[in-house]
Amino acid sequence: MKQKVKDIPVHHEHHEMLPVWFFIGVLLLIYGVIILYAGLKEYSHPAAVVLAGYHAGVWGGTILILLGSFYTLRFWPRARHR
Repeated sequence: MKQKVKDIPVHHEHHEMLPVWFFIGVLLLIYGVIILYAGLKEYSHPAAVVLAGYHAGVWGGTILILLGSFYTLRFWPRARHR
């Protein structure tokens, strides 16, 4: 005989799902810190390439940190009163 499969409820009495944008914000924030750190280490000794003067690692890391901070704070899990 086939058994009936019970659906798992999305919202439980004590647990609520976290938004995926929160995790995306945390990842962007972590990647931004890593890229900014690497860009700052390379700032004093730029590579021998044509566009090294633009310091893309510093700018890219800064933008990722700002974007990640926005998403992390915007979608921070809060206690919701029902």
